[in-house]
Amino acid sequence: MPTKNYTNGDVRRNRTLTSSSNTSSTSDSSLPVIERKVKLKKQINLFHAVCIIVGIIIGSGIFVSPVGILQNVKSVGMSCVMWTVCGLFSALCALCYAELGAAIPQSGGEYTYIRRAFGDFPAYLALWINFIIICPVCVAASCLIFATYILRPLYPDCDPPIQSVRLLAALVISFLIFINCINVKWATKIQVVITSSKLLALCLIIIIGFVYIGQGHVDNFKESFSGSDFSAGAIAISFYSGFWAFGGWSYLNFLADELIDPHRNLPLAIIISMAIVTIVYLVANIAYFAVLTPAEMLRSSAVAVTFAEQTVGVIAWLFPILIAISVMGSMNGTSLSMSRLFFVGAKNNHLPKIISMINYRFLTPAPSLLTILILTLVMQTFEEIFFLIEMMGFGFAIVLAGVFSGQIFLRYKEPEMERPIKLPIFLPMFLFLVTIFLLVLTCLQKPQESLLALILILAGIPLYIVGVAMDSKPKSCVNFVGKLTSCIQKVLLVVPQDKDTEWE
Repeated sequence: MPTKNYTNGDVRRNRTLTSSSNTSSTSDSSLPVIERKVKLKKQINLFHAVCIIVGIIIGSGIFVSPVGILQNVKSVGMSCVMWTVCGLFSALCALCYAELGAAIPQSGGEYTYIRRAFGDFPAYLALWINFIIICPVCVAASCLIFATYILRPLYPDCDPPIQSVRLLAALVISFLIFINCINVKWATKIQVVITSSKLLALCLIIIIGFVYIGQGHVDNFKESFSGSDFSAGAIAISFYSGFWAFGGWSYLNFLADELIDPHRNLPLAIIISMAIVTIVYLVANIAYFAVLTPAEMLRSSAVAVTFAEQTVGVIAWLFPILIAISVMGSMNGTSLSMSRLFFVGAKNNHLPKIISMINYRFLTPAPSLLTILILTLVMQTFEEIFFLIEMMGFGFAIVLAGVFSGQIFLRYKEPEMERPIKLPIFLPMFLFLVTIFLLVLTCLQKPQESLLALILILAGIPLYIVGVAMDSKPKSCVNFVGKLTSCIQKVLLVVPQDKDTEWE
């Protein structure tokens, strides 16, 4: 008889899940009895949610290279102003996501909101951009940065060997994916520990910096706006740099179905997190300027390490490790969040069905997490990983434009929708226009990267036509996919989520 995938149907207590295969019924194997419904559980509280957002946003940027703004605006005072402006703008974007998340408390984030507003195809493109560009590039780059800073103390006079970097990068992402596959609570607890560690590191920097200020080291703050470049181009590019340093505020929306009381905790977590990150970023930059001159900051490949070498001396070796831990938090939070986005997309038939399944024992989206692992390992093989990072700006700007335009459209399409938070309509309109400006700026500043991103995005269209839009597919292909899916299910012990859970 034809091969069938495992289905849960009315799987309940004291029922056994069996597989149907081309072998005889006597050779069919049975999986253990399932004692509960197979679905993702609500187990992320407000504290965990704040740690996830803060842990994702505060990555390597504030430790390694907070000079993107300084090198454009040319002064200490204007640099601090731009950090504040970027934080406020990111907070406004996050508030729009909070409105959407409270009104549509479903996992999937921007994919779900664009689908609600414009339908399947635009939502598929947003999903595809995250799947093929944003997620794997972001995680792969973070892994390589992590490995580089962990190995750096062993190679004080040269860069670590690339083979060692890639091996360690592969090991750490494999470990994090394994933890996420086994237990969501473990993954969130790891995120809490990592977030606490990076905030502790930043607190040390801030305390040392303000001690220096208290001792009278304030020369860098005298005439702090002297030499500022107030040109539109310099401000625009510095804003662009700062905005991406705050990236990650949208990721909690991917986890709405696992968030306890999402109507309350989602917007609250976003507001608290953005306030923490903006204040910490601003104060940390003030601390840096208390110790380092602008010229020293611009020459440094890792500002936190240079800062430590000039202040704490003998324990400066600790800061590369703290940087690595900080980057590890971004990896873990991104994997946790993005796996839910792909899970929901597959549930709506926009990705292979196997990605929408859950390990029946641990109740985690193991296939989605393993997909992230595979894509990340592939991206780590590219020589020019930072070329790919720059390419992400184009894709992310497109997704943001889709979200804000969808938010505006939903006000007219569904005016009666319950909105626990309702922002003035001009706010998403303003953000949409700024996002379009960022998109144009990206094309002008990074034309090659933008063109490659556009090609990858367009490559998803034929896949949509064949995999989603085309109703009749060759029977041989359908049978092959069914057998492959069934085989993967047996290996990973995964089944579809219970049908009584709504994802539409």
